[in-house]
Amino acid sequence: MKKKGGRKIFGFMVKEEKEENWGSVEFQVFSFTNKIRRLASHLELHKKDFSSERGLRRLLGKRQRLLAYLARKIEYVIRN
Repeated sequence: MKKKGGRKIFGFMVKEEKEENWGSVEFQVFSFTNKIRRLASHLELHKKDFSSERGLRRLLGKRQRLLAYLARKIEYVIRN
């Protein structure tokens, strides 16, 4: 991560330091990852909690789709 004039540059994206963009794909992936870690640790203690297991599978699918979208987006920006 490089700093340039009060901004953080991460790859191809420019982001203000003080501004949090909760709707961004990167933040959503980060949020899903935290939820997945929490659910995984919960399921280690409660092995028969099948509704939480289903929720974990749904979150894994959502995160996988978002990561695929992000990869396509990065590839498009790099090409153009």
